[in-house]
Amino acid sequence: QVQLVESGGGVVQAGGSLELSCTASGHSINSYNMAWFRQSPGKEREFVSGMTWSRSVVLYADSVKGRFTISRDYVKYTVDLHMNSLKPEDTAVYYCAADPNGLNKVAMNSGAYEHWGQGTQVTVSS
Repeated sequence: QVQLVESGGGVVQAGGSLELSCTASGHSINSYNMAWFRQSPGKEREFVSGMTWSRSVVLYADSVKGRFTISRDYVKYTVDLHMNSLKPEDTAVYYCAADPNGLNKVAMNSGAYEHWGQGTQVTVSS
């Protein structure tokens, strides 16, 4: 059973940067597609970025394209989200998710992901 733990959230001013990290344990995620989602109060959970197990496909939501970068480390079993030029509308709880199906495409719907972390809060002040 895969356990995912996010870290790195916090409070930052608009225009600032944060790096989120997702660390997996219990099972290797090297064959899993990985993604970051976020959810703010009163809104549905939304896709932020994802990467296939081979790193051959990388997707970003239009709202974060050019500002966020996803990366993964096959030795440390981590998936990071580097967030630059943060905006108040980026404020949300950010979740790491794992899709074990190994397809060569990144799913943008949360239902495709079987394993989730507990989330980390990101607050961007104006």
